[in-house]
Amino acid sequence: MTISFSMIRGAFAAILLGLTVSACGYNTIPTAEEQAKAKWADVQNNYQRRADLIPNLVATVQGYAKQEKDVLTAVVEARAKATQTKIDVSQLTDPGKLKQFQDAQNQLSGALGRLIAISENYPDLKSNQNFLALQSQLEGTENRIVVARRDYIDAVRAYNTELRTFPGVLWAAIFFRGSKPMAEFTANEDAQKPPQVKF
Repeated sequence: MTISFSMIRGAFAAILLGLTVSACGYNTIPTAEEQAKAKWADVQNNYQRRADLIPNLVATVQGYAKQEKDVLTAVVEARAKATQTKIDVSQLTDPGKLKQFQDAQNQLSGALGRLIAISENYPDLKSNQNFLALQSQLEGTENRIVVARRDYIDAVRAYNTELRTFPGVLWAAIFFRGSKPMAEFTANEDAQKPPQVKF
């Protein structure tokens, strides 16, 4: 088999075209989109971890604080709502769906905060090793949620910026017409209000 000049030229052209396409930003949009989806998976994973810890925490508190039934019920109901409110990667372009998900998670965060505050009224509960371990795990999970959300916001910002800037806007118009900007988390309304200090 002899290699002709036209075969060499064709192979060279294919390699050159591949290098040109990879260097010109064609892959940037799908790469940024996949990174944002992966970061969303991290967010969901951390919210699920929190939801999994809550039944154990509630059971531990129940043994000590039977009269705090309304707070325990609120936590259980908020957890149920938060775990039922799902958003998958195909819905990340819908700000309304993301807000609904975020509201359910915020409601659960508030209920958990009230549950943890109860421990101040029960010295035996505060010293219980199971409670302390669960409280520590929840605090760590809340920190991971904050980091995962921040990483998701950064990934979405990079993806949305690529869709709107040159040369990404050209690639989006030609090859990725179905790519839509993704929704970001927003601060909840309570975060906008200054905290009230009472003495």
